[in-house]
Parts: sequence; C-alpha cells; structure tokens
Amino acid sequence: MTESAAGIAAGVRGGEISAVEVVESALARLQALEPKLNAFLHPMPEAARRAAAAVDERRQRGEELGPLAGVPVALKDNLCTRGVPTTCGSRILEGFVPAYDATAVECLTAAGAIVLGKTNMDEFAMGSSGENSAFGATHNPWDLARVPGGSSSGSAAAVAAGIVPIALGSDTGGSVRQPGALCGVFALKPTYGRVSRFGLVAFASSLDQIGPFARTPDDLALCFQVIAGHDPRDSTSDPAADRLPQPALTKPTIGVPFDLFDAGLDPDTRAIAERTLDRFQEMGAELVPATLPRPEHALAAYYLVANAEASANLARYDGVRYGRAAAGAQGGTLEHLYARTRSVGFGREVKRRIMLGTYALSAGYYDAYYLQAQKARTAIRAELVSQLEQMDAILLPTSPTVAFKLGERTTDPLAMYLSDLFTIPINLAGLPALSFPAGRGPKTGLPVGMQLVGRPGSELTLIELSRRAGATAEWPVLA
Repeated sequence: MTESAAGIAAGVRGGEISAVEVVESALARLQALEPKLNAFLHPMPEAARRAAAAVDERRQRGEELGPLAGVPVALKDNLCTRGVPTTCGSRILEGFVPAYDATAVECLTAAGAIVLGKTNMDEFAMGSSGENSAFGATHNPWDLARVPGGSSSGSAAAVAAGIVPIALGSDTGGSVRQPGALCGVFALKPTYGRVSRFGLVAFASSLDQIGPFARTPDDLALCFQVIAGHDPRDSTSDPAADRLPQPALTKPTIGVPFDLFDAGLDPDTRAIAERTLDRFQEMGAELVPATLPRPEHALAAYYLVANAEASANLARYDGVRYGRAAAGAQGGTLEHLYARTRSVGFGREVKRRIMLGTYALSAGYYDAYYLQAQKARTAIRAELVSQLEQMDAILLPTSPTVAFKLGERTTDPLAMYLSDLFTIPINLAGLPALSFPAGRGPKTGLPVGMQLVGRPGSELTLIELSRRAGATAEWPVLA
C-alpha cells in the first residue's frame, strides 16, 4: 500500500482505481506480513470487501464520495465496532462484541474509509512497548526483534509496514506518539475534547484521547479533520471542536527545552534531535529557550492520576456486569467470583496499575497522593499554556531512546515507565502534540521521532510545521 490516503481517495473518486482493488491489495499485504508483525487481532477481510464494493457501486451511480473513499484503515482494539470483537488486548473481554460503533469509527466510515481490521495493543492501553497484550507482542517493522512502542502498537506497525495508509490509536500518556516515533510515522494526539471519546473503552478518562497515525502530513491532517468535532454523546467533548482554523504562519517561533538535549537521550536520538534543530532554523523558524515542567514530577503525577482512574474504570470488570467470568469462578462466593475472574482475566501490568490506583484512592491516602497529583497537574498545565502564549510550538524528542529490544524492559516497570517521560506532561495538560519522523539514527538505523506541542486547538498548525520542516516517513526493510 504505497499510495497515500489522499491519493487513493482521489483515484477512487475519479474512477482511476476501484475500492475493491485497493482493499484486495491491502489484504494481500496484511496476509503476507501479519505472521511477522502480529499487528492485527481481528482482521475483517469479508466486511472490508463488502464495504469496498459498496463504495464502487456508489461511484457508478454518480453519488458523491467522501474524503476517504476506498481508503483502508485500521483501528486500535479499544474502539468499539458494531458486530466485531473489541478485546482491548485482554482475556477478560474475549467474546465481547459491541452493538455500536465509536463516534470516531462512524466518522471514518461515513467518509468512505474501509476498516481492514482491529489492531493489537497493550492490555487496556497500559504499556509502552506493545508487549502487554494477552495475545502476544507486536513486532517493529524496522527490526522484528524490537518493540514498536505502545500502547497503540498494532496501529503504528500497520501504517509503518504499509498495510494501511492511516490508522487510529488512543493516547493516554504517549500511546500514539511514542509508537509513532519508534515506527517512523506521523502520530497526532489532539487537544483533549477535540475528538469524541464515545465508544473508546476507558483507561483514564481525563487523559484518554483518540488520535491518528499516517505516513504523510497531508494524510494526518485529512484523517484528523474527519474525526474531529463536537459530539453530544461525549460529556467531555469540546463544543468548539468543530472549528478547525487554518494555520497562518510567517516566521514561526519554536520553543526548545535545550536542557533535555544535554542529558537522558541515547546517542541516536540526540544526533537526530540536533539535526532537527538545524532543519527548523533553515526553514526560517526562530528558536527560543523553553522549559518542560520537570518530567520526573509529571511522571509521578501521571501515574497517580492515571492509575486512580484506571482503578475506578476497571472495577466494572467483575464477571457479572462486564467481562467474561473465569472458568471455575461460579458456584462459590461473590468474592471468589470477582477474585478468580480478575486474576485470570487481567494481565500483570493491569493488576499492578489497579492496585496502585486503589491504594492512592484509599482512605487516609487520597489527600496525600491523588489530591497532590491533581494539584501538580494544574501547575504543569499552567506552565505549558503560559509558555505557549509566547511561541507557536515547543519542540522536543518524543522518546528518550530508539526502539528497544523485545523483553529488554519487561522485568523493570520503572524503566518502562520512563519511555513516556517526554509525552506524559502533554496529556496532563490536555494539549495537542504531534510526533513526526525526524530521521534514522546513525548508529542503529532505527527511526527517531521529534515532538511538536502546541496551544489548544492548534493541531493543523503542528502538522504544517512538520510539513515545512520536510519531515518524511521511510519504508522499513521488510517492505
């Protein structure tokens, strides 16, 4: 699938290629690469073929086709899809088939997109590597022995490998941007409330946000404009989300937290980060000093807020109201049913986060932990918003390192959590951020992503900045 989403849609609308031909090509690539990648949990070949045939029939009747007509897309498996399993990468949701589509999914299909399947992910979006799925780890297309990042691992890998030109993920602490960076594609976390969360299975409700992956800035903008907008079914949806102002940039002012470039980056990331600064200067941007609120403080606040909300959200999975009851759980006490179902149904990382969140919310600790974390969150947002009043965006690395090897950090949760050191503050602040492919490290040859953070509602400005900087995605070796 070498064509861009915009190119495919234009070809289908103009009759130069049929949607059926496009989908068959994508399915062939999926079938060839999937054994290596494990990017898809629920491929949907027959449904995709039917949807493609319907698009072609509409064109033959002379009907107007949408902006994504005939474009194959992939969906992270925490987005509800009518009649198609939605497992969130967890055993506890095996067999769950929603009766409705998430709003973002409705937007894509209304625009003519063809859903190719549901993608692998860290269980309930809790992870930074793609290794926490109950259905096996996803592999990075650039190096199958390395992680693709997480938690939106399958969506990032599917776009990077050229199976689909665009895909959707969700970003709670970096789960779109970090895998986007490690897989060498564009990835956008919109402003909180800009894209409806209706139909997104919740991890941390005040942090979760649906965002797109793409191989070009134009495709990223196209997908974002399709899914963005106010939704009355989502109480956190921004009533102003339908307004999409076009960027008006002359000489952009870019804030740079230079201290981050001096420590904590691996050699490849540092080399590409410095090269990116030069590129922005060459395009005429003014680079000014900026600060990222102390990442270690943001990390602590995030894991208190996110885990507390996860504890509350996942309490419903008890084998009675939600979630499949584990074998042997019935016939005893209610406590036995709960314990057995959750012990078998949840993986280690999910259990760890539920326990941490429950502790933070427990009597005697709420004020000391959760309340303090929320105060820190308010301060982080205020600091970032204040700085962005003086500049168009803040530029920093997306991840401190390139993709690490599978299994390298699975026994060290703290090292894994540090993978999101540069992305977490942005979720706490609810701001938009874009990760773009900045190049490949001179030592490893692996992709390095850089991140642009903007004012609320400035997604298109961030995309335009990445375009002006000449950011491009490359094809991995397996392609």
